[in-house]
Amino acid sequence: MERVIIIDDETNAREHLRNLIEEHCPQLQVIGEADGVESGFRLIREVQPQAIFLDISMRDGTGFHLLDKFDRHTFQVIFQTAFDEFAIKAFRYNAVDYLLKPVSANELVKAAGKIVASQDQDHPAITQQLFNLIDSAKKQKFEKIVLHSSEGMHFVKVADIQHLQADANYTTFYLTSGEKITVTKTIKTFEELLPESSFFRPHQSYIVSLDCVSKILKEDGGYALMEDGSKIPISRRKKDQFIMALMGRSSRS
Repeated sequence: MERVIIIDDETNAREHLRNLIEEHCPQLQVIGEADGVESGFRLIREVQPQAIFLDISMRDGTGFHLLDKFDRHTFQVIFQTAFDEFAIKAFRYNAVDYLLKPVSANELVKAAGKIVASQDQDHPAITQQLFNLIDSAKKQKFEKIVLHSSEGMHFVKVADIQHLQADANYTTFYLTSGEKITVTKTIKTFEELLPESSFFRPHQSYIVSLDCVSKILKEDGGYALMEDGSKIPISRRKKDQFIMALMGRSSRS
């Protein structure tokens, strides 16, 4: 029996996956759960699982952050992702297994079979696959992200995001349509997920789309005036870098 753990910041997602494993995958034994990058890192070191089911977007970072904490991986990784088709291609290309949320029993059974089979593989090969995936994820330009709010799942085009605002462990997305979506993840999570070429964090509480900035205002230390009239504060230490990012974005347009 293969010893596995589940790392996901959504309680319902962990419970759903655990129940599916217990019902459909007798060859797997869930020996622990964690709800983030740091807790997942501690759990892996403590219980030494043979495989982990890893969410990508969590409150305190991404699944890639967690993997970066290990010099080498002695465990198989099955990602749980709500990424769009561009990211799915990156997973397939690098031969790393993934489960598309919401997880289905059929796909889980297939993944369980791969976990068992992977025990006959060399772990350095698995490690190289993960490194390749991380590199691909950083280079890919994803067209959509999935946001989980209290209302349900929102499939949002990256081009439709105007700015994000942080409030402790919550982040509110302001879309170009005027719609607002609040999710229970930190803004740091989305800073890592959104493409650096299109988004910038000028202040600890805000991320803006460079394409939606219409003017830089000098008042009160500096603000970014967005296309909808919103004023986003600019940190003094970020101001020069922010202006350079805007100029670079304009030159590429």
